[in-house]
Amino acid sequence: MSAPSLNLGQQPELLDRSKGITIVAGPCSAESEEQVLQTARAIDQIPQVSIFRAGIWKPRTRPNSFEGVGVDGLRWLQRVQKETRLKTAVEVAKASHVYESLKFGVDILWVGARTTANPFSVQEIADALRGADIQVWVKNPVNPDLQLWIGALERLNQAGITRLAAIHRGFTAQERTPYRNVPNWQIPIDLKRLLPDLPIICDPSHISGQTDYLSELSQKALDLAMNGIMLETHIDPENAWSDAKQQIRPETLKELISGLHLRKLENGAAPDSALERLRHESNAIDYELLEILARRMQVVEQIGLYKKDHDMTVLQVQRWKQVIEDRLQKGTKLGLDGQFVQDIYEILHAYAIKIQSDVIND
Repeated sequence: MSAPSLNLGQQPELLDRSKGITIVAGPCSAESEEQVLQTARAIDQIPQVSIFRAGIWKPRTRPNSFEGVGVDGLRWLQRVQKETRLKTAVEVAKASHVYESLKFGVDILWVGARTTANPFSVQEIADALRGADIQVWVKNPVNPDLQLWIGALERLNQAGITRLAAIHRGFTAQERTPYRNVPNWQIPIDLKRLLPDLPIICDPSHISGQTDYLSELSQKALDLAMNGIMLETHIDPENAWSDAKQQIRPETLKELISGLHLRKLENGAAPDSALERLRHESNAIDYELLEILARRMQVVEQIGLYKKDHDMTVLQVQRWKQVIEDRLQKGTKLGLDGQFVQDIYEILHAYAIKIQSDVIND
């Protein structure tokens, strides 16, 4: 696949990380006009928050669940725009959602994780948006597929949407974890590396699935230079109609925000600063490491030739067990985290198996 390239227009000031962070807050679902307006008015009193979010159409896993109030909710959001300083944002999943949202003057649209995973749905939304001048944010797909995420952004961009941003909301867990969705931070980091001008917002509410981890996830996102955070906030979360466990009250949101530390992207130091010297040292170590890895793979290939000549299986279970136990012991003595050491050697072992399998079957 060719390297991704997006034609990004002038991003709004609220997504300029050098001027601070964007904070989006509001209920998972718009439930009633009173609930929406009470929540919005309370959030409006928190100066750091600039955008009010609310789910109008809710894609639910099973039928007969609350699936949103629909167009009525858009009328309530118009009142939010008139009565507060907040911009509004809603999720769209098909063309009719786009048309209705544009008709009612919603400021920002976002594409949900389930929709991002379906290129047909993303294309339908892109076609409906053609010619519109509006911000569109794209959540990562439910599965950890960076190319699928990029593809959704490209489809919208090719339809003329240049004010784009991405939302990191975590990925479906394949095993039990403390979180509802696994953060898998490396994927948004890779997205930032490939598309450095694309703003990224983190959604700690959907990653966590509960309120316990919201502060630490929000701080992690800021430390990774993300442009903002989206936190589900409800005037009465205990009685919310959807995702009650992950929503917080406006007063809790205010407290959470006050505890965040916004670190500088750059320190403005001269090229010969201490940081620059440390980076040069890190680069030199990386080059040495790559040379060592190349030598190791050469040895792995020679081992494969020996196994072929002596009609041995590629996988030697007892040997692998000895290697991992020995390296874990040595690594931890050097102060390395055991899981880090194990992860590295599992990757090395997987590539060794591949190389030796190719040698034996050549």
